[in-house]
Amino acid sequence: VPYAMFFNGSYGIHGTYWHSNFGTPMSHGCVNSPTPIAEKLFYWSDPQLPPGKKIVRSSAENPGTLVVVHE
Repeated sequence: VPYAMFFNGSYGIHGTYWHSNFGTPMSHGCVNSPTPIAEKLFYWSDPQLPPGKKIVRSSAENPGTLVVVHE
């Protein structure tokens, strides 16, 4: 899936191109977003993806952006 940002194990926020039923449960618990919105969040949030890399993980030195999910 495009622009995946995991915040709790395999739960994450990611772009979704296969449906437009946003606000309706559609997966195992991820937060589905229109792909252009997920792209903006991906490049806005920390930790930033280093040039030439495809993955980055948060650490104690670079904990990332706080995510609060509401029902």
